[in-house]
Amino acid sequence: MSEFFTNYGLFLAKTVTIILAIIAVALFFAFMSSRKRSGKKESIEIKKLNKKYDDMAMAMNASILHKNGLKKYLKEEKEKLKGIVAGTNNGIPKKRIYVLDFHGDIRASAVSSLREEITAILTVATENDEVFVRLESGGGIVHGYGLGASQLMRIRKKNIPLTVSVDKVAASGGYMMACVGNRIMAAPFSIIGSIGVIAQIPNFNKVLKKHDIEFEQFTAGEFKRTVTMFGENTNEAKAKFREEIEDIHLLFKEFIVQHRPEIDIVQVSTGESWPGTRALEKKLVDELKTSDDYLLESSKDADIYEIKYVSKKSLSEKMRFQIERLFFDKAQYG
Repeated sequence: MSEFFTNYGLFLAKTVTIILAIIAVALFFAFMSSRKRSGKKESIEIKKLNKKYDDMAMAMNASILHKNGLKKYLKEEKEKLKGIVAGTNNGIPKKRIYVLDFHGDIRASAVSSLREEITAILTVATENDEVFVRLESGGGIVHGYGLGASQLMRIRKKNIPLTVSVDKVAASGGYMMACVGNRIMAAPFSIIGSIGVIAQIPNFNKVLKKHDIEFEQFTAGEFKRTVTMFGENTNEAKAKFREEIEDIHLLFKEFIVQHRPEIDIVQVSTGESWPGTRALEKKLVDELKTSDDYLLESSKDADIYEIKYVSKKSLSEKMRFQIERLFFDKAQYG
């Protein structure tokens, strides 16, 4: 019987070794293939949304109108277009609305695309145009969302009107970005607020002591490291860490007051979140409206362009990104 288990164990070990070898070879060839490519492809995609709405209207009318009604509709549309030069409305230059989508994760990784999209827009946009950001984020790391807010500030500094629309959630770092807008609109049941900072870290010091494992850490500088995952966290270290968190919260509140001075910051900076309707009462937003309503209404008088930055990452970059996701900063908006 023991011989059977020995042979079975050897067979299992060989099988696992072969499988791992196959995986290693596959990863090697995939990596080499990615290196042979001409590098990651980057581009700005531009889509005119007016055509989307016009095609929708045409399809609906073609289906529901009778022959005479459809003929009348087509005639009216032809009259609207008659004598109108592209990009104008009765000879007057049309306003342009540039639409951006920001879907934030805990690392604010979408900021890398946002910065490229904003750069592209700033090469052509004027003070008569508008940037419309459909923002959705529950917050994340401090420096990531801080950079996101700074990118939106580039639009404000050029005196280009900035509208931020929240259909689902703009909380914590997400709201920090939203408050930069000249105007914030939100869906009635969207989640707004969470003006606070959270930091959490597990501590395994007791587990290590239980198994007689010592953790050694060497630093230069009194507060180079405060709380840790494996060392014993002293009261002094915890107090210093709380001080750092409070300072970030203070900067967060000051930033919001700078852009929305009408807010009662003491009332709204408790870390609570509110539905859009209540957020309007607290002046966290300016209007209750979905992005769909706003863009459809605006399409009658403005040319609307959806801007997207597209970047193809190599396999090695994707693997590196996944590894980096395991190690992100301890302090985050939340």
